[in-house]
Amino acid sequence: MSVEVARKAITVPGIRARKGERPIVALTAYNALTARFVDRHADVILVGDSVAMVEHGLPSTLGATMEMMILHGQAVVRATSRALVVVDMPFGSFEASPKDAFRNASRLLAETGCSAVKLEGGQAMADTIAFLAARGVPVMAHIGLMPQAMMTSGGFRTQGRDRSDWERLHEDARSVAQAGAFCVVLEGMVEPLADEITQRIDIPTIGIGASARCDGQILVLEDMLGLNDRVPRFVKRFGDLASGMNTAIEAYAQAVTGRRFPNENNVYKPKES
Repeated sequence: MSVEVARKAITVPGIRARKGERPIVALTAYNALTARFVDRHADVILVGDSVAMVEHGLPSTLGATMEMMILHGQAVVRATSRALVVVDMPFGSFEASPKDAFRNASRLLAETGCSAVKLEGGQAMADTIAFLAARGVPVMAHIGLMPQAMMTSGGFRTQGRDRSDWERLHEDARSVAQAGAFCVVLEGMVEPLADEITQRIDIPTIGIGASARCDGQILVLEDMLGLNDRVPRFVKRFGDLASGMNTAIEAYAQAVTGRRFPNENNVYKPKES
């Protein structure tokens, strides 16, 4: 048994087997510090391409690069011992052909040590998912609202409000499941549609702005911690770290300008003769 296999408590088959069982807890993490906290409680840690916005201040996920995903993926994998780490395939790294997707996915797996990759797309990406799965690359699929397709979809629009779109989204779900994805993220989707998809496919669904009846849930860590000013409707803030951070930084600034820091407990003294 390899060191990596022994190190990980949660595996791809383990997540796949959670269909209809205890809900899967998933969160994003982009660095070692937060990954250590998330690893204690989450089943899946996603190093999402949202890192481009959250950590690098870019206007969308389209600015994420392979190098960026590898760097952050390495940091998260080093800091975890329990959760399954999945790394997003950035825009432009998998769409051209299955062979391109395999080259980039295998690079993510080899250079980060992660256990799986995630890519956006339904029917259009089924052949690519099948190509990867057949070559030993575990794939988490992603359908519904797809941030990488925001330029063609007209922005971040909830999927399934018009029932005429339901069959297309059902087919997206069926296609990725049949192609060999071990689970699928349902993002920004009306609740009844997410419920139907969850009931009809045999792989776990992980919701984000979808339904409480999905097989699991995922949120961006910084959103649920209350670190971002603007969050989507589907996000619940489970903490208010922004307020605490602001208070602490303000107190530090006042202590420095008032020469109250450092004090006697924070400086080094020479040895007494």
